[in-house]
Amino acid sequence: MATTKEKTKITEQTRRILSRFSRKRGNLIPTLQKVQEELGYLPREAMLEVARFLDIPEIDVYGVVTFYNQFRLNPPGKHSIRVCLGTACHMKGGYITLDAWKRRLSIDRGQTTTDREFDLDTVACVGCCVMAPVTVVDDKPAGQVEPTKVDGILLSFERERKKRGKKKR
Repeated sequence: MATTKEKTKITEQTRRILSRFSRKRGNLIPTLQKVQEELGYLPREAMLEVARFLDIPEIDVYGVVTFYNQFRLNPPGKHSIRVCLGTACHMKGGYITLDAWKRRLSIDRGQTTTDREFDLDTVACVGCCVMAPVTVVDDKPAGQVEPTKVDGILLSFERERKKRGKKKR
């Protein structure tokens, strides 16, 4: 839940973005795309500002945001995890891999961890079928990702975080 200060900042940023657009309903999707590009996602406050600006019902904005999978309702994590569920990955255990990520991160697909370290989602196909099941971590495909490999990937992030912590001291 955003604090009052964060909500105010989101509202101000959104208004600044909206000033570049005309108030035509046809600008709804380009406006939402630009807001998301700058904020990283579409928080409630931003959607309310867009609705006011374009003089359309708030539910219409929400309907568009939830209809198109290009829009995010949650802030992105520092690290992006995308589990492929294309045919080859599905047949090789993509859903088992997804379940492992969900358990290890304590989030569901489309969500971000509370520390905003990771966000988790699925993709239809990565195009690396020979490496199935595939997980794309920060835009880098990792192949044959089974539950034990999920643990290894997370361990490498934890080691990196500890290494950075020691350098700051």
